Amino acid sequence: RSLEGLSTFRGLEELILDNNLLGDDLVLPGLPRLHTLTLNKNQISFWPYLLDHLAEATPALEYLSLLGNVACPNELVSLDKDEEDYKRYRCFVLHKLPNLKFLDARKVTRQEREEALIRGAFMKVVKPKVSVYSLVFVRDVCCMTLVTSQSMEDILYSRYR
Repeated sequence: RSLEGLSTFRGLEELILDNNLLGDDLVLPGLPRLHTLTLNKNQISFWPYLLDHLAEATPALEYLSLLGNVACPNELVSLDKDEEDYKRYRCFVLHKLPNLKFLDARKVTRQEREEALIRGAFMKVVKPKVSVYSLVFVRDVCCMTLVTSQSMEDILYSRYR
């Protein structure tokens, strides 16, 4: 998919690219007057590069929406995401694009902006998935070990065969 044709529209101010199967290789030409960009329901899964690109190609950007992409954590779309994931995402996006006034149809608050200045650079790290730990008794010594479903099967099989 090529968006090269947009380069002839340097005065473009709003661009809606929802539902276009756009992915992480998205490249926009320089659009210095673009203030609104929606990329909802595409296939964007890794956004740090995209945010750097948008900061350079769209310096006037004030409204950005990435809803419906894997890159935008949403507990309604993915059961392993929660509100804290979304807050971290917003903080990192605002760190990279400090001129945004709206992100994903929500107004950027003063508190979010301040947090992005302080902590935003560190928020791209995704929280680790919750792991299951098991207490395993070996010769009356208690050891805490990380248990995967396969290792649990092995433990139960060897113990009860």
